[in-house]
Amino acid sequence: MTRLLQRYLGSGDALARLQDHAARLRRLQGVLERGLPAQLAGACRVANLKDEILVVAAQGGAVAARLKQMVPSLQAHFLQAGYPLQGIKVKVATPQETVWRRPPPERHISAEARSGISDFAATLPADSPLRKALERLAQRSG
Repeated sequence: MTRLLQRYLGSGDALARLQDHAARLRRLQGVLERGLPAQLAGACRVANLKDEILVVAAQGGAVAARLKQMVPSLQAHFLQAGYPLQGIKVKVATPQETVWRRPPPERHISAEARSGISDFAATLPADSPLRKALERLAQRSG
């Protein structure tokens, strides 16, 4: 992977700058999480740092509004942690794309088949995983 990045970026110098920037963003994420209440920490992430302006992505408008109210105290928190920032921009993050999955097909079992499955399951030992699976199948198909 590193060779691919080196070939893509050209020189090792560009790759080193990119790695340094990524490491800086990870450190800033840790500082951000320590400066936020627990319910907000999981809903925010450091998006970028450019010209000493930190960009924070919030999951949703309500979280973004609360973060904007907290910008002065967050800036003081970052300063205390050794990161003097010119400002903090809060943006609403784009929602994560979810992969659409086809719903599982509905399968129906006749009453006679369900009875046969239940009868067979009853002949198996009580701690048998197969028995438990067959009992679940019979219950769900009813």
